[in-house]
Amino acid sequence: MSAQTQAAIARISAPEITARKSGEPIVCLTAYTAPMAALMDPHCDLLLVGDSVGMVVHGLPNTVGVTLEMMILHGQAVMRTAKRALVVIDMPFGSYEGSVQAAYDNAVRIMKETGAQAVKVESGPTVPDTIAYMVRRGIPVMGHVGLRPQSVLVDGGFRAKGRTEDERERVIAEAKATADAGAFCLVVEGVAEALARDVTAAVSVPTIGIGASSGCDGQILVTDDMLGLFDWTPKFVRRYADLRGEISRAVESYAQDVRARRFPGKEETYFSKP
Repeated sequence: MSAQTQAAIARISAPEITARKSGEPIVCLTAYTAPMAALMDPHCDLLLVGDSVGMVVHGLPNTVGVTLEMMILHGQAVMRTAKRALVVIDMPFGSYEGSVQAAYDNAVRIMKETGAQAVKVESGPTVPDTIAYMVRRGIPVMGHVGLRPQSVLVDGGFRAKGRTEDERERVIAEAKATADAGAFCLVVEGVAEALARDVTAAVSVPTIGIGASSGCDGQILVTDDMLGLFDWTPKFVRRYADLRGEISRAVESYAQDVRARRFPGKEETYFSKP
């Protein structure tokens, strides 16, 4: 057996994530770059190369403008340093809705060009058929119900879901259909605690919450939110660091040292040999 094959086997797999239903909570974070993936990999069960990269890294107003090429580029970066966690890559808006064959072709491209183990799609009325088509052909798929960022233009903004009875029933139905289609787990975003618990109880696969309470089988956050890199974060985010402040202070100190000619000093300077 080759070293590459052994390394692949050592990774957490999609079936192992599924087996964690109602067990030890699943730890997930987003990852977009090689250095950050290396830092998170020892601590996370699943790393999501999310289409949130469009907003977090590229400054887009939402995720609609994210391309397949962007997702592949960031997926390649994450896969270069993540050795343990299951790596899942978001399929961006427009890459899986047109037909089941187009979705399959784009998913195959993602997996071949990055080496990632799974893809993620946002669930909806037509998506379960797409999930089933891909899973039957060997592609592990992660679902996503509740608030769906790729639907922001239809919804008129990032709005929590499940506040009316009709909407609540729709979220549960979509979750069931997603799990029944073969998704190995699903993200539940932006719903009230009671609905998150109902969804978790209604499906046989793990639920990964984001803004969906501790009633889910695991949790995910956008890493840059959790690290405090923005001046505002959603209500459901707990800041575990203030890197925005730390970076600002570091850059200010650097600028002061350069202007005062304190940097570079002798210890940062090369000198000719005698």
